[in-house]
Amino acid sequence: MALFQFTRPTSLPAAEAWRRLTTWERHGDVVPLTRVDVLTPPPTHVGTVFVARSALGPLGFDDVMEVVEWTPPTTTAPGRCRLEKRGTFVTGWAEIEVRPDTTGARVLWREDLRVRRLPALFDGVLAAVSVRMFGRVVDRLTAASPARR
Repeated sequence: MALFQFTRPTSLPAAEAWRRLTTWERHGDVVPLTRVDVLTPPPTHVGTVFVARSALGPLGFDDVMEVVEWTPPTTTAPGRCRLEKRGTFVTGWAEIEVRPDTTGARVLWREDLRVRRLPALFDGVLAAVSVRMFGRVVDRLTAASPARR
């Protein structure tokens, strides 16, 4: 189990940062070799299921996720989304919290990532790589430039 967390500030208002972070298909735009397909009709809600397919040619895996908590932010209260990873290769959970602050918003990402057949010896490396990768995802999705979707 690789348990990790990080925070990122953004100048975006909390509602816009939340929208960008929870438009699941956009994650596939910023994660190399990954496509995200939402399997349930919009809008996102408890019970929404989506799959992040990461592959290089014929080699790949599906990261199946289900939204189990969904509370969008308000102007004064944080938003929180919890995902349960239900795949056969990647399991665990992730939480995304978007908290309004005086300069925009602050994103807190927490995750417990488990990769089947990966020995616990590699948990530290997996956590470090994940912080870097997901940190870049948050940075790109919450960049102050206009949203693409």
